[in-house]
Amino acid sequence: MSTTMTEAEAADRVQVLRRDLDHYNRLYYQEARSAISDQEFDGLMRELGELEQRFPALQSADSPTRRVGGAPLEGFVQVTHAVPMMSLDNTYSEAEVAAFFQRLRKGLGQEEIACVVEPKVDGVAISIRYEDGTLKHAVTRGNGQVGDDVTANVRTIRSLPLRLPPEGPQTFEVRGEIFMSKAGFEKLNEEREDAGEQRFANPRNATAGTLKQLDSRVAARRPLDVVFYGLADAGGQAVSSQTDVYALLQRAGLRRADRVWSAKSAEELLAAIRELDELRKTLPYETDGAVIKVDSFAEQRALGATSKAPRWAIAYKYQAEQAVTRLLATDIQVGRTGALTPVARLEPVFLSGSTVSNATLHNFEEIERKDIRVLDWVIIEKAGEIIPAVIQVVKERRSGEETPIEVPTHCPICGTAVKKDDEQVVLRCPNADCSEQVKRRLEHFVSRGAMDIRGMGEQLAAQLVDAGLVRDPADLYQLDALSLARLERMGTKSIENLLAAIAASKVQPPWRLVFGLGILHVGVTSARALMEFFGSVEAVAAAEVEDLLRCDDVGEIVAASIHAWFREEKNRTLIERLRQAGVNLVQQAVALASTTLEGTTWVLTGALSQPREVFAERIRSHGGKVSSSVSKKTSYVLAGEEAGSKLEKAQKLGVTVLDEAGFEALLRGE
Repeated sequence: MSTTMTEAEAADRVQVLRRDLDHYNRLYYQEARSAISDQEFDGLMRELGELEQRFPALQSADSPTRRVGGAPLEGFVQVTHAVPMMSLDNTYSEAEVAAFFQRLRKGLGQEEIACVVEPKVDGVAISIRYEDGTLKHAVTRGNGQVGDDVTANVRTIRSLPLRLPPEGPQTFEVRGEIFMSKAGFEKLNEEREDAGEQRFANPRNATAGTLKQLDSRVAARRPLDVVFYGLADAGGQAVSSQTDVYALLQRAGLRRADRVWSAKSAEELLAAIRELDELRKTLPYETDGAVIKVDSFAEQRALGATSKAPRWAIAYKYQAEQAVTRLLATDIQVGRTGALTPVARLEPVFLSGSTVSNATLHNFEEIERKDIRVLDWVIIEKAGEIIPAVIQVVKERRSGEETPIEVPTHCPICGTAVKKDDEQVVLRCPNADCSEQVKRRLEHFVSRGAMDIRGMGEQLAAQLVDAGLVRDPADLYQLDALSLARLERMGTKSIENLLAAIAASKVQPPWRLVFGLGILHVGVTSARALMEFFGSVEAVAAAEVEDLLRCDDVGEIVAASIHAWFREEKNRTLIERLRQAGVNLVQQAVALASTTLEGTTWVLTGALSQPREVFAERIRSHGGKVSSSVSKKTSYVLAGEEAGSKLEKAQKLGVTVLDEAGFEALLRGE
């Protein structure tokens, strides 16, 4: 780049670079073609970034350089959908698909009805608006009427044009699904594992969590992608069918479904969803079904909709993928509370895009109920989670060489006699010094939900315990560079980062410590409630059962567990050592945003537009309390979609139930 370039010359060059980079992005992400090498692409991107930095007036929100994300937001703005984002009715039955088509025929009074069938991408619904060729905003489904403006995060999706090609449509609003590809998700999980972070359970959960990040730089580092399937506003374009929508998407350079089927009868619909079932294994993203739509918009309008779903569309859900393989052996995993969990070691089998060699057996009562034996042929199922489960035994394939799975009488790690926990249907190793329990407790203590000590995961925890450097959480605060240098793969920078993270954890709020201690039955909500009520860890430690029961979210079982834990001498010693190490044990007063909710107690239930903890923090910041169970003391229930028993109980008790819009109105004092 010339140092004598004028701003006018730079403006011309910037325009060319943006046009070329958008073109190369479109080729790569839309057509899976590379016109230039990665090195050449990076060079053009670097040149554009340098020009924008040198000439700030040339910076633009729709520049390809803006994919890296910006500064963290304080929260998400709520946006009302111009056209509601409705859900689809679901079915798992081919007979119901045929019945759906019969309803279409009856509703329209004709034999043949043109329909389209497309893959149901397992992601997060999004509505994106373009105006004058530029991306204006991206909004989540929310409750169907109002969603969150997640534009900052969506802008980081590299396959999504920030500016549209001039030869295509320029103003319209499209509906689609944001997802993570199978390959991208696997790579992300590998990176998280290497960094000592917990793996995501499935691509959909990872996608939803990423879109809710207040810091778009986090979103920029994750492999989000998007595919479009519908229109909310055609912007004056001549669009009269779903087929026209696909053509508009193509002209706009937006990704649509990899394959779409046409069908005019129930038989053709069933043939299409069966063909998709075979094809979807090769698609780059997870699919959990097929979406069937009437093609003609006029016919869609004639069929209408219920209060929740259109009558002209339905989603056919595929059964969870299953495979048959042989159970070669069983191992027993020991958790942080001493729970013994049996795990099946399988003959490797390909299932849901990956090779599976392990499956959970849940507990020994489940093994007995299903009569699972070593060397049995078993059916395993993977319904979106990382670890599949053994569903049933193929007993007709038994040869007689199968052997029963023995119920352990002693811990496989430390040899201590196990005890049965009838309440939770598990066997437990009662030896708190069992090395495997120590490792698991340490992992829990440093986890993001607890003390949040970054850079320390399963492998490092195991190394620290095996090397005798750590036997309990207080030992973490005695580590130094010399002792850590003895461990494998611990360089100078890694040691500095870890020690800094450990030091930073000392000032965490004490509810994180209480949760991180791993006291049986004490979750995040209970830990928060304890700190709000008692004010310090030492006050909790001194409390009697009767005192603990006065705290919201602490019932008899939880109170007894907390009381017993703090009555053990080694645990009281642990708390004292943590105090001496400088770990915060006292609840600090937090400045409230307002006292609007002071004196109210809230219960959150159902699927909300953001993680529940986001709403819980907002409630607390305005003076309210959050509880995990509905009672006569409950002031309000904040209910999202698919709310269950808590909503029913609230209605029976006459507790006020609010949706998100009602919650926002209450905060505004309306």
